Amino acid sequence: MAQINRLTALKVDRTRDPGLHHDGAGLYLQVTAGKDGVTKSWLYRFVLDSRERRMGLGSLNDVSLVEARENAANARKQVKEGKDPIEERRVLRSVAVLAKAKAMTFDQCRDAYISSHRSGWRNIKHTWQWSASLKKYVTPIFGDVPVQYVDVALVTKALEPIWATIPETASRLRGRIEVILDWAKVRGLRTGENPARWRGHLDHLLPRRSKVRKVEHHAALPYAEIGSFMTLLRERGAIAARALEFAILTAGRTGEVLGARWDEIDIDPRVWIVPADRMKAGKEHRVPLSAPAIAVLNVMRKVRQNDYIFPGDRHTTLSNTSMLMLLRRMGRDDLTVHGFRSSFRDWAAERTNFPSEVAEMALAHSVSNKVEQAYRRGDMFDRRRRMMAAWATFCATAKDTAQNNVATLRKTG
Repeated sequence: MAQINRLTALKVDRTRDPGLHHDGAGLYLQVTAGKDGVTKSWLYRFVLDSRERRMGLGSLNDVSLVEARENAANARKQVKEGKDPIEERRVLRSVAVLAKAKAMTFDQCRDAYISSHRSGWRNIKHTWQWSASLKKYVTPIFGDVPVQYVDVALVTKALEPIWATIPETASRLRGRIEVILDWAKVRGLRTGENPARWRGHLDHLLPRRSKVRKVEHHAALPYAEIGSFMTLLRERGAIAARALEFAILTAGRTGEVLGARWDEIDIDPRVWIVPADRMKAGKEHRVPLSAPAIAVLNVMRKVRQNDYIFPGDRHTTLSNTSMLMLLRRMGRDDLTVHGFRSSFRDWAAERTNFPSEVAEMALAHSVSNKVEQAYRRGDMFDRRRRMMAAWATFCATAKDTAQNNVATLRKTG
């Protein structure tokens, strides 16, 4: 009612336009009759550079008299500063439209980053891990937040619930958030410091992983029991059983074994050459094949279905969990496939005279440059071949014999 009373007090500007009702200081209520009835809107009239301009301030239905006066006052201030309020508003609107067009949520940045980097990742599992972890822990917290507004508070809100319970996952998640935010900054989607950065930043807010709890290692079979286990394993006819046997004999990683292709095998010199794009360190890895490992390949050659040594359904390879499921069916859900690499490493350290660097190379672990220069010579591969042959022999040794008798291996330097 108060606004209606104030509106009725507006003066009609009959000298120029009977449809304009003057409030003062250049503010008018414009009343226009049309086919759809009468419309009322606010108008600010001003003169700039000896030229009269009219600036619409919105409909009476949307803008109150108080708001119209405030908007007119702001426009009047710009005119005094020599600015055209109409042009200033147009620029602001253009900037807003551009910002809206450029704006991306964190989830959109996540998808764009993964899409652009997928071809450079070694396997599909890596892509799935990135997407799954971010969707599970980040999307509910700030997935729909424009990436430029992601701050420390949001990042810590996503990390804190899992930082103490699953620190390894939390640490990887933090790194992935940091990478995506860096990507967004380079794309011009955000500015300022990266709120997910650890050193000199989140390390002041969250405890180090080593302080939270000890890292849980992959469950491994004591090497003295490997012979008995292999006897049971060889009684099973599943392809997963042959894959696990091959993994144990070569000390290979799950992904390396399951992705093994027939064209990577050189039978005459008995070598398995794993290409760089399938290796964790990104370097080609030559694996000497013992007689039992060759025997596994001969078995698989008889049932060859496609280019993969250990085929699965749909002309591909076995799933990543196939060997783990096999262990469960064997009643050994206390073990992991990766743990057999630890069994091999413990055996090499405690039961042989092979240098530790050779064992590390057999596991395709990174070693220092000096060690690499010393051991990447002609005899290094021969040493590893002898080591893998000795390991295959040990894997065929019964548990009691393995515990009571230490095989005397010729010192290899």
